[in-house]
Amino acid sequence: MADPSAPADLPEHEPSGDSELLPAPLRAWMRLLAAAGAIEQQLRARVKDTLDVSHDEFLVLCLLADQPGSSLRMTQIAELLGRPKTRLTYQVACLQHAGLITRRSACSDRRGIEVVLTDKARRLLRESTGPLADAVSQAIAQTACAQRYEALHDLLPPSPRPGADSGQVEGGDAAPAGPRK
Repeated sequence: MADPSAPADLPEHEPSGDSELLPAPLRAWMRLLAAAGAIEQQLRARVKDTLDVSHDEFLVLCLLADQPGSSLRMTQIAELLGRPKTRLTYQVACLQHAGLITRRSACSDRRGIEVVLTDKARRLLRESTGPLADAVSQAIAQTACAQRYEALHDLLPPSPRPGADSGQVEGGDAAPAGPRK
């Protein structure tokens, strides 16, 4: 009987069809997308329960946390996330209402809007990102067999978690919390 906790959309074996139809890089990319989708699905509920924000709002917080000064222009955030600016405006308004970010005029261009993490957001991220990173690692392990997990983990950049109390040595590898560019 199949493991009910394992995602059903990830093939364990090579496809039985025409192996020349999809070149190996395209097949690998499709598997990576399927794995990322399964992991994202598992993380959505945890993010909502832990931080009381949507997954998309969490991605905005992660982008800001990963920037010098914990700030970015709204146009940069929209580009990095591949989101329409109108959708981002709503997400930023929700985060601002929750007291997690502030908006200010960009220094170089008064028409531009810069978004900045608040101390409340920094505190919340410090408390929650360790367990969320552990959840990502667990989701990766559930999504892929041990060999695939190691290969995928090796593709991810190291991400030190200073002050993390999850038992991991500072400077160790951890799955990134959000998109990087």
